[in-house]
Formats: sequence, structure tokens, C-alpha cells
Amino acid sequence: MKPIQVMMDEGLLRRLDRDREVRLEGRSAVLRRATAEYLRRSSARRIAEAYRKAYGAGAGATADFSEWAAEGAWPES
Repeated sequence: MKPIQVMMDEGLLRRLDRDREVRLEGRSAVLRRATAEYLRRSSARRIAEAYRKAYGAGAGATADFSEWAAEGAWPES
């Protein structure tokens, strides 16, 4: 692991230090987990936004594919 320096508001740091999990496991462990969670959520938001752009309103089959619906056949029940 690599040590880093992080600037934090004093009030936020006091609140962090009062947390039970921080007292048991330490600031570094909690901040590592918080960072990993932030990156996971950030990635999920980017993926969701890419899907919205690709498949959102107005996206989908174009006129080029409009006649293909009549070509399909459904199995008889």
C-alpha cells in the first residue's frame, strides 16, 4: 500500500473519528472501503448513462428494420 495525504474538514474528521467502525478498524480501512464503494457506484452510473444514451428515447430499431417483424414466425402452441 502507498501512504497518501488527504485534506479533510476538521468537523468531518471529528465525526469520522467518533464512528465505532473507524475506532475498531482505523481510518485507513474505512476510507479504503469508502473509496472502493465510490468507484463502484461511479462506474455503475457511467454504465447506466451509456445504456440510456444508446437505448433511450428515440433509440431502437430504425426504418431499415421495420419490415423484419413480418418475417418472424411464432411457434404454434
